[in-house]
Amino acid sequence: MITHLLSAGDLDAETATLILDTATELAAASGRSVRKFPTLRGRTVVNLFYEDSTRTRISFEAAAKRLSADVINFSAKGSSVSKGESLKDTALTLQAMGADAVVIRHQASGAPHTLAKWVDGAVVNAGDGTHEHPTQALLDAYTMRSRLGRLDGLRVGIVGDVLHSRVARSNVLLLATLGAEVTLVAPPTLVPVGVGSWPADVSYDLDAVLPKLDVVMALRVQRERMNTSYFPTEREYARRYGLDARRVAALPEHAIVMHPGPMNRGMEITPEVADSPRSTIVEQVTNGVNVRMAVLYLLLGGAS
Repeated sequence: MITHLLSAGDLDAETATLILDTATELAAASGRSVRKFPTLRGRTVVNLFYEDSTRTRISFEAAAKRLSADVINFSAKGSSVSKGESLKDTALTLQAMGADAVVIRHQASGAPHTLAKWVDGAVVNAGDGTHEHPTQALLDAYTMRSRLGRLDGLRVGIVGDVLHSRVARSNVLLLATLGAEVTLVAPPTLVPVGVGSWPADVSYDLDAVLPKLDVVMALRVQRERMNTSYFPTEREYARRYGLDARRVAALPEHAIVMHPGPMNRGMEITPEVADSPRSTIVEQVTNGVNVRMAVLYLLLGGAS
């Protein structure tokens, strides 16, 4: 098992499958009347969040508490960070407090990798800049496998703001490792430079790709990271790349619709599609807790 979880690219097929299988076992055990496990009793997990988050922070907190770990939630707002404290000094403080694991979300790409050099405990990347979000990719893969029974050979379309999406990068790396075929679909302005080196195909025509897909994943348009205009209007974006009932009808009958959240309803996905039986959006939130339980369990030696 790896020491940290910094990138989906760090996971080979065996390790990734172990995490997914462990999450499946934990999900089955969570069906009991008492859903708490004593596995990580006495361990301390710190949620170190420099960016706003709802789903990810609460998901990691719930995962750690269900494993009986002590949880410390650290938000940059209202902390010494606002007074100018550096990431290194914050890391040394956490180290002195005896943190066994640090879950970090940071606006700077590469921050989790740097943090891992300064602390003895395990570091989990909960999103760094526009770089990666490996546990989101794991929960997405878990959801696909749960719904469709396999990952090897699945045809997955990831649609939208690929340029700013850490979710897209992590999903491409993980899904390719697990044998899925990924196609990125976006306006040319929202396709990263160097995407040719990614283990994925690229298309600019969503309607041409849809009939071939087993999974279509819409990405949030990250307007907070945009300092210029990447497409003419929101209406034009929705017309070309939004998932609506007409487009979903073009998918194979078994295909599912995903979104990492939060959604811009009416732009990248219509409410009708988001709330349809084909949608796995609520399942992804539930599965996220089980997958993050599995990650903490394995990183902190629960398997032994």
